[in-house]
Amino acid sequence: MRSVATLVALLLAAAITEPAALDSIEPGAGAWTTWVIGPARALRLPPPPPATDSAAELAELRALTGARSSAALEAVAYWDVGPPSYRWNELAVSELLRRNAYSNVAGRELALLHVAVHDATVVAWDSKHAYMRPRPTAVAPGIATAVGVPRSPSYPDERAVAAGAAATVLGALSPERAAFFAARSEEAARSRLLAGVSYPSDVSAGLALGRAVAARVLEHRRADGFAVPWPGVVPHEAGKWRGSDPILPQAGTWLPWTLASPGELRPPPPPAPGSARMATELEELRSVVRTPKRDADALFWEHAAGGRRGYHFWNDVVSRTLLEQRLDDNAPRAARAYAVAHVAFHDVGVACWEAKFAYWAIRPGQLDPRIQPLFATPNHPSYPSGHSCFSSAMATVLARLFPGSAAAVEALAREASESRVWAGIHFRSDVDAGRALGHAVGRRVLEHARIDADGG
Repeated sequence: MRSVATLVALLLAAAITEPAALDSIEPGAGAWTTWVIGPARALRLPPPPPATDSAAELAELRALTGARSSAALEAVAYWDVGPPSYRWNELAVSELLRRNAYSNVAGRELALLHVAVHDATVVAWDSKHAYMRPRPTAVAPGIATAVGVPRSPSYPDERAVAAGAAATVLGALSPERAAFFAARSEEAARSRLLAGVSYPSDVSAGLALGRAVAARVLEHRRADGFAVPWPGVVPHEAGKWRGSDPILPQAGTWLPWTLASPGELRPPPPPAPGSARMATELEELRSVVRTPKRDADALFWEHAAGGRRGYHFWNDVVSRTLLEQRLDDNAPRAARAYAVAHVAFHDVGVACWEAKFAYWAIRPGQLDPRIQPLFATPNHPSYPSGHSCFSSAMATVLARLFPGSAAAVEALAREASESRVWAGIHFRSDVDAGRALGHAVGRRVLEHARIDADGG
């Protein structure tokens, strides 16, 4: 006669090895296009532990969930907010703000972060649906969970995947903070055990997968030109921009993610000083009617959502939209949204800065001292407008990813562009060229990510 222990083991084996009837989130995400690693199946994890080993894992989960402290519950709640990318995005932005990073630098780092999380999540989804491991609660319903059970197979744990990928990238970008990010990743992963929704082997496999994919992404972008000093000089020709130590002239030489070269989409030359078109544009600036509303909007786009803060504003739009769309449980779609948005932000920054330092276009106040800017003119050439480039690229990708928000994000992008004319720091041709370049880069990124017209 079989022992009770043997019968329990057989029952566990049947429950764990039988494919679950699961209404899974994004079951096809394991076949999505990745940015760096190629087909996800090439990195598919080995199978999860056999059913006979799961009894010990379930016992560990029962012990952990049965002795949760208030501090443990706080950690679980913290890491469960939003999709898996959300808290790591917050931590990355906090780090960038701490370093007072300029938008081009922030765009580079956020693109690296979210590409790594995206590609790791796609591989995770391939492994999840290859093995279809049920969640612990499907096998042992008595386990008390502290959060909702995710609607996806258990192996590997998606939040551990994000933690492993994100901490690896952030630690490489800020080596002096690597230990901090590593500790946070362990905390994030352990929170899934304390929550009772994943096996220990799900979590350990997720951390390892995230770290491995992030290492590949970092190696792939190691020679992106970021560390190469700018070799140029400021020209001293009449009719060109005048100044010294321009902001990040080397940013126009960095390696884009989706363009063949930084200057592939370079706009045509700006109107020449003394031309009829330039005369028309100067007259428009002289005729701008400044109102309290326009001044307030222009100051907002300069100081709250521009320069060193522009990435923060648009990043917040992405995060807020993901929360409003209730994508907390949809790790693949959230990871894709963050990656597409920040690759677009990075690539348009490269393309915009390449054009700025190809043409060295003069600023309005330099050409005509009668034009008095509302605030200090940013220290780089005028054409094309950086605000117009960044905002239009972001509006293009966000409108495709979230069609219901298309009108709102395009209105924001248009106001960001117009505010530069109201402030007297850009010509009309600057903002028009920036908008065209932003839209073109946004479309290129969407095409590269194979996102169709309805955001799917």
